[in-house]
Amino acid sequence: MTDQEKPSSAGSIAAEAQATEPVGDQDARINSYAIDRLSQAFETSAKRWELIVYPSLFAFIILAAYGFYLVFSLTKDVHYLAISVDSNMTVLASNMQSVADNMGQISANVRTMSVSVESMSRDVSTLEPMLTSMETMDKSIQAITHTTFSMRNDMAVMNRSISRPMNFFNSFMPW
Repeated sequence: MTDQEKPSSAGSIAAEAQATEPVGDQDARINSYAIDRLSQAFETSAKRWELIVYPSLFAFIILAAYGFYLVFSLTKDVHYLAISVDSNMTVLASNMQSVADNMGQISANVRTMSVSVESMSRDVSTLEPMLTSMETMDKSIQAITHTTFSMRNDMAVMNRSISRPMNFFNSFMPW
């Protein structure tokens, strides 16, 4: 039976079968035709699905393998990162300990400087009477300078006064 000879529905098959065959053979023939048609429809549908499912399955397997590679690579990178961070944290911890020790030394040095500055302020307060004495000494030296200047002027006047007559007397002396 070809596709053109086959009836289009199960009802027309039943009508045709009733006219030519006995009833028991007709049911068997209808069932066999329906099963044959069902298997052909299933095969056609399966072939369509094969065109979609197999490439999709292949693509899924490739993507799954690539995903596994990415996850494996990521875990390896995270492992190296963890090792690097661990070693850097060890160095950082030792450096922080060194910083803490240096801070202790700095605070001790600042305390020493504080004591020294306090001592200097006491010494400066002790120097204030000396400053007063220095100011008095400065005034005394100014007075001495002024007196010395006056003595120089007096000596210059005296030199001018005595030098002329002495020049005259020196011309009479034999030596």
